[in-house]
Amino acid sequence: MIYHIARRDDWESAKGAGQYSAPSLACEGFIHCSSRSQVLSVANTLFRGQTDLLLLCVDEQLLTAKVTWEAPAHPASGPAPDAQAGELFPHVYGTLSLVAIVAAFEFKAGEDGFALPSNLPG
Repeated sequence: MIYHIARRDDWESAKGAGQYSAPSLACEGFIHCSSRSQVLSVANTLFRGQTDLLLLCVDEQLLTAKVTWEAPAHPASGPAPDAQAGELFPHVYGTLSLVAIVAAFEFKAGEDGFALPSNLPG
């Protein structure tokens, strides 16, 4: 299982289109995802203070797009998530089929930052 932090309006558009595409797919060529152990670092570094977010749970086995585990990529203008040296992140080179997105959870930060949903699959 891999995870993607999405904006609610992008998710709502995806449900109507039958597939999910993040803005990064158009400008970087892939959709940024994380492993379970990487989600909180990414969320607390890149999404702190943002609201209306969802955490999408993506079953890699159900994807039709290629997934490549690569060095972290981040916006040149933004901070990089805390990553261990040599840590790889899953990048999806194509849209996410809705079949592969097995769950979507509200993803809100508390006083101490984001926390994983208690019933998160994977």
